[in-house]
Amino acid sequence: MKTTNTLFAGAALLSMGIALSAGARAETAAVALDDIIVTASRGGVGIPVDQLGGSVSVIDTQALEQRQTRQVSDILRDIPGIAVSRADGPAGRTQIRVRGSEANHVLVMIDGIKASDPSAGEFDFGQLIADDAARIEVLRGQQSSLYGSEAIGGVVNYITLDGREAPGMRFRIEGGSFETISSSARIAGVKGDVDYALIGSYYHTGGAPTARGGQRDIGSDTTSVSAKVNWTPTDNFKLSSVLRYNHNNTDSNKENEIYVMDWDTGELTYVSPNFGMAEDSYGTHNTADALYGMVRAELTALDDRWVNALSAQFVDTERKTFDVPDNSISRIGQSVGFRYGYQGRRYRGSYESSFRFDSETVKQRLTVALDAEREEYRNISPTDVNPGVFAGKHQKDTIGLVAQYDASLFDRITLGGSYRFDDNDLFQNATTWRVHGSVRLGLGLRVRAAAGTGIKAPGFDELFGYYDGQYTGNPDLKPEESKGWEVGFDQALFGDRLTIGATYFANKFNNEIYSTYQFIDGQFLTVPQNRDTHTRQKGVEAYAEARLGNGWRADLAYTYLDGKEDRDVLPQVYYVATPWHGQAVRRPKNIASFNLAYATADKPYSGALTVRYTGKQNDLAFIDPSYIPALVQHQAFTTVNLNGEYKLDQNLSVFARVENLFDEQYEQVFSFTAWGRSAYAGVRMKF
Repeated sequence: MKTTNTLFAGAALLSMGIALSAGARAETAAVALDDIIVTASRGGVGIPVDQLGGSVSVIDTQALEQRQTRQVSDILRDIPGIAVSRADGPAGRTQIRVRGSEANHVLVMIDGIKASDPSAGEFDFGQLIADDAARIEVLRGQQSSLYGSEAIGGVVNYITLDGREAPGMRFRIEGGSFETISSSARIAGVKGDVDYALIGSYYHTGGAPTARGGQRDIGSDTTSVSAKVNWTPTDNFKLSSVLRYNHNNTDSNKENEIYVMDWDTGELTYVSPNFGMAEDSYGTHNTADALYGMVRAELTALDDRWVNALSAQFVDTERKTFDVPDNSISRIGQSVGFRYGYQGRRYRGSYESSFRFDSETVKQRLTVALDAEREEYRNISPTDVNPGVFAGKHQKDTIGLVAQYDASLFDRITLGGSYRFDDNDLFQNATTWRVHGSVRLGLGLRVRAAAGTGIKAPGFDELFGYYDGQYTGNPDLKPEESKGWEVGFDQALFGDRLTIGATYFANKFNNEIYSTYQFIDGQFLTVPQNRDTHTRQKGVEAYAEARLGNGWRADLAYTYLDGKEDRDVLPQVYYVATPWHGQAVRRPKNIASFNLAYATADKPYSGALTVRYTGKQNDLAFIDPSYIPALVQHQAFTTVNLNGEYKLDQNLSVFARVENLFDEQYEQVFSFTAWGRSAYAGVRMKF
């Protein structure tokens, strides 16, 4: 990372430390959060969930705590429309896919900061451990008209609560199976015009084997530190700052690549019957560092009807892989060293202006926004192979203009729309749009609908390739495009104690980027291309939320996805690619989850049961040196988690949980086995 960014981080932490020292104790009570979504408005103004025509989910702090969530990706499995896949243990590479889109089609934000790795074009959820006092907002469907590239499948915004929303001190430590130790600390409060929240989290595990039949334990260490400081000197001005640092060091297994030498030709030849399958790769590990920062100034006028905000944010990432040389005849006796890596940076500035004009029966809001963004990327390796093409520095600049309108009529009808124009210096200019609406029909029934378009600009790796030249890149790629619509309903029953809902959605993708395998200059190379055909995804999402009384809470989510894609795969005869059209890889047709929790203010004990079902899913196996994948299928699996907590007094409690209670054996990524049953126990303190 650049020294200037490190200095900036140190200065920011120092200023936050001064703010923290101004008051070590909170002076206000916690502020209750209503069912509002700030992610759905570019003006930073919260919109009630029941005024949005699109599909929205909120995971609140209570759900995170009751399910004893340690990895954010785990609880995302409880949201309709989301499929999660993970390799190499809890901190291994973890992807989410929404409504059949690809992993890099989901925009991820952390405290409002665009968090995807610029060098990878997507966010790795294996690096995001759950903090105390946080919430998650998820918008499904095309959202590029608000946020630009990446928001094809939807938006996930992970938000830590500030000092006014959740003051006080919280500490947690736990240990358990696989030599796991996890801890977190949060100090937050308000002193005069300043509120603050300082959070630290750590997760270590010795791990378990992940290769089929393997013996090597895949462990990891993940550290996260974040600080939020808000200064509100007047009723109409607020200055906010966020700084976050994540570090991840995880063991990894790689695909088998054992060679033998043909001494007559001097060439290495693949002979391993397990070629392409995960194998014990002793010493191989990956590191990932990410620094996020944002400063935002907000000024309101005209009795809070006019909100103006100016913000600046940055992301600085670096990923490295440590392994033996690729051309080693055997891994035995080879020394592990730095093999290759990637650096990515993003600088983004935004201006947002939102004006509300109301009458007795109609409430309206008009928002405009301007985004200016620069992304930088560089492959790094100890040998700088072909530095002019693969290790060189690349950048792209984007200017985005947004207009958004929302209205509420007679407190029964809501409608809205947004439009965005993006000017990118590497691609053709793009426009995206979205419209939504809903109507209350009485008796607790609300009907809603939405439609829109989305884009995903090609990533740096797709444009310029990897450091070694095996993935060559294609600078002539066009952005991927999506168009979709949805219609659904929400029904409140029994005095709002039970809410059920369902949504039907349909999407069409154009210009999808895929990989072709071409024999060029005597070797097989991977070359990305845009498809000249389109694919369609459709499905149904359903949910139920029940507040059963006497402290009981139940949540149910289900997704059916009919999501097709086109690929070239290996048939029975190797080396000949065969076109295939079927359910997209790592996107099951059926996904479901059920959560039952119990907690009351007058009882010292509480608990939760979580059941998660993932149906059969396709995957790709690169088990032949032709580099053309074979199609494989993972079997359906169900995991059950059970946890409980007991309060010893007002501030101290003990807790325990069992994950994968019935020791289900399954794979989410080809030949990488998931961990078995595990148990954990710990202590939690709140002041």
